[in-house]
Amino acid sequence: MVEESSESHVPGYVRPGHALRHVAGERRAWLPVALSMFTVAWGGNEFTPLLVLYRQAGEFSPVFVDLMLVAYAIGVAVGLLVTGPLTDRYGRRPIMLPAPVLAVLASVIIALAEHTAGWMTVGRFLSGLAVGMAMTGGGSWVKELSAPLFDPKAGPSSGAKRASMALTAGFAVGPAVAGVLAQWLPWPGQLSFGVHVVLSLVLVPLLLTIPETRQPAIHAKRRSVLDSLRVPSLRNPRFYAVVLPIAPWVFGSGFTAYATLSARMQDHVAHPLAFSGAITLLTLGVGFAIQQAAPAIAGTGGPRGPVVAMVATIAGFVGAVAVVLNPSVPVMLVACVFLGLSYGLCVYTGLSEVQRMAAPNELGALTGIFYCFTYTGMAFPALLTRLSDWFSYPLMLGFGAVVATIVLGVVSVTGRRF
Repeated sequence: MVEESSESHVPGYVRPGHALRHVAGERRAWLPVALSMFTVAWGGNEFTPLLVLYRQAGEFSPVFVDLMLVAYAIGVAVGLLVTGPLTDRYGRRPIMLPAPVLAVLASVIIALAEHTAGWMTVGRFLSGLAVGMAMTGGGSWVKELSAPLFDPKAGPSSGAKRASMALTAGFAVGPAVAGVLAQWLPWPGQLSFGVHVVLSLVLVPLLLTIPETRQPAIHAKRRSVLDSLRVPSLRNPRFYAVVLPIAPWVFGSGFTAYATLSARMQDHVAHPLAFSGAITLLTLGVGFAIQQAAPAIAGTGGPRGPVVAMVATIAGFVGAVAVVLNPSVPVMLVACVFLGLSYGLCVYTGLSEVQRMAAPNELGALTGIFYCFTYTGMAFPALLTRLSDWFSYPLMLGFGAVVATIVLGVVSVTGRRF
């Protein structure tokens, strides 16, 4: 919720609600921002089913194919850590408006660099950078536009739910479309990126109609750049005791499903590219659906949200062990349902916790830090591939289930204490 601060007494300050009152009365002002977040997430994750294509082509080593996920994650981390403080200082529009354009540039580079490792890495980095910008600038913008001042029907959890669902929908639909196009239509390494470019360019004009919800000139005068990098909300012990333990499982669960398990199943299905896209859609589709009920599940604090999220995580990793021991489509589907529940509950719970504890002028920065920790989970596939020379997949995924059980024990205690 956008709160009235001391800046409201500065001459020339215009309350955001006044600027948007006519917008809120005519349409949902948050929706164009959420749609642009959707397209940026689409571009970020449509690459996932194509990992099967790159493995089949044999031009890149298996480790390099997985490391392209890491290049993407590094781009996301840079975007989150740099643009989080900047969006609090300069406003939401300057950070969010370039994000879909940068995502388009990334798609063009990746489509043209199908056989070039260096340019492929650059494209993946830029794609991640765009996603990081959308998460901080776009997520904060959606949160502020979801306040009752702008949207009378919005509840306390509306901002977190809308932001996380916009990203989840993009992460799910993008790879599903890419998998189908790459499996059955020409130009498998280019066509899906072309679709993303067209979709993004169609939706960008809608984003231009939404006014700023922050007052960047006011904040620039009252806070130095160095002050913008400081995030006093990080002193909240609940961030370390509850939020951080569940953060890596957001994408750790997701990418275990549609990167690691899909790779283990590609020799057991007739259409591996389409299957990979379908698995991504299933996993993140479940994650999207559970976020509808997540506010009721997680409540407004306490241990329930983190505990339920980690129970789903444990079940998902146990299911992953069953898949690699007995490659079976039905077993795979069940495992992916639980991994999708883990993704959806972990991302909603963490984001809602962050939005409750962040001061208004620290929302972007703290959101960026949280998302940065979620993306550490994207290193799971590359790590498992690298360690597979020494350890079996059942052993490594079983170890993941054990670690998730330990985290469950931790958050069940700290969720009550802090």
